[in-house]
Amino acid sequence: MFLVIKNADLFSPAPNGITDILIAGTRIVAIERGLPVPEGFGGEVLDAGGGPVIPGLIDAHVHIAGGGGEGGPATRTPELRLTDMIAGGVTTVVGCLGTDGFTRSVESVLMKAKALRAEGVSAWLYTGAYQVPPPTITGEIGRDIALIEEVVGVGEIAVSDHRSSVPSPQELIRIAEHARVGGMLGGKAGVVNVHLGDAADPFRPIHAAVEASELNYKQFLPTHCNRNRWIFEDAKEYGVLGWVDLTAASYPYFPDEEIKPSRAIADLLRAGVPLSNITMTSDACGSLPGYDSEGNLERLEMGLPSSVIREIRDAVFQDKLDLETALAVATVNPAAVLKLPRKGAVAVGNDADLVVLTKELEVSSVIANGQIMMQDGEMLRKGAYD
Repeated sequence: MFLVIKNADLFSPAPNGITDILIAGTRIVAIERGLPVPEGFGGEVLDAGGGPVIPGLIDAHVHIAGGGGEGGPATRTPELRLTDMIAGGVTTVVGCLGTDGFTRSVESVLMKAKALRAEGVSAWLYTGAYQVPPPTITGEIGRDIALIEEVVGVGEIAVSDHRSSVPSPQELIRIAEHARVGGMLGGKAGVVNVHLGDAADPFRPIHAAVEASELNYKQFLPTHCNRNRWIFEDAKEYGVLGWVDLTAASYPYFPDEEIKPSRAIADLLRAGVPLSNITMTSDACGSLPGYDSEGNLERLEMGLPSSVIREIRDAVFQDKLDLETALAVATVNPAAVLKLPRKGAVAVGNDADLVVLTKELEVSSVIANGQIMMQDGEMLRKGAYD
């Protein structure tokens, strides 16, 4: 029933120094030096050995039920494995459908989110897909968000991309307004996750929707904002107005096109983008397609959730950001953007999602909802088919 993490160099994500953390059930109940395991109740002790202890990472854009298919049936990507999630220090995911809203369903994403919850981690999802009108479960975006506990918004709606339905400003406004009202009724964020493609002036559809309505920029969460140089330059201006999401998993595969995510965080901050407006996600289990000048598929890759902690580590060691700043983009920021309750920070009353790192910022141990999933590099919990 009880777990004490001893000798933790706590980053909550703000630095708190060496302390102990007491967990009862699924929640954090005390943070102070010298905490004992309550007598008569049993419990475990995990010694962090003075290593950094951080909030469990939130990966808010994962194709948890698989994705892809741009190269035909054999190129459909597999579902997210629990062990891949835990190995990356990720304790919370937000699933999405992606390119294929025709042969895949939002229902399958919902059931995968339920499966991940049953396996001990936290999971939510977006209703919809690239296509407009978006596929839903109940027949309406707002109804999905209001009535289905796991649904926090709609997306990823594709714009500025050859795979997009090319929604008009009025269509994008209608989607955002229904998501907003559904969010209000259900106590959810109700945001629109927007996939940005390679077209010039990629943020123009969002600007047009805001300019023609009563919506504000923070109704939208555009992603893949580091996918090429012109998108990233526009993101420096857009990020002052609203949220920008960086994609971590695709960088190693397209280094000549993409801005390295760790460097992108530093560059956005230097450009005056508030830290609270920046998030980073993996896009794991989604396909990472490369096309030639005529739009033909040339290559197809797939990323993993571990890309997020890799880029956090590089932000510290290569781009010279402090750990608190680097962590914010995958902890407190997505928790705030998506209104995920009790997530994103190590604090009394919050869910006991924690990651113990080595001095080199490699994942050593992972606790999700108070349960030790990985300890000293050994995976203790696996999914049904891992």
